[in-house]
Amino acid sequence: MSAHAKTPDYELVLLLDPEAEEERREEITTAARGRIESEGHLGTEANWGNRKLSYEIGGREEAEYRFFRFQAPSQVLEDLDHSLKITDGVLRFRLFKVDPRAPVTEPPPPAPLGQPREGGRREGGRRDRDGGGRGDRGPRRDEPARA
Repeated sequence: MSAHAKTPDYELVLLLDPEAEEERREEITTAARGRIESEGHLGTEANWGNRKLSYEIGGREEAEYRFFRFQAPSQVLEDLDHSLKITDGVLRFRLFKVDPRAPVTEPPPPAPLGQPREGGRREGGRRDRDGGGRGDRGPRRDEPARA
């Protein structure tokens, strides 16, 4: 690979602890931006705001999402991976290699926090429909039939 070869495009999605101080979340974002810009090119940066998580992470049900689209050599990825793993205030992060022709990722609008999602879980589960019985399937083979 020549020195003039184009560096790959990446996306970084940071999930920050919303209970961390705003100043701390900005420090984390600034540090990530600085590392990217030190050897790469930052194309897009966006604050996607607080969003409900699909499942709890670190005792949190929501996170503040930050997005970066950039070009950088592999050393920047290694440095980001290491530093974000040990940074307090980062709940989770993901780095993706992307096709440079792909459009920049746009998130869907956030659901109102504290509201159930549309098409969310039903009340209870299967067993709540009929008190936990087997419905019209009859007894299990290993259960004696009830008279």
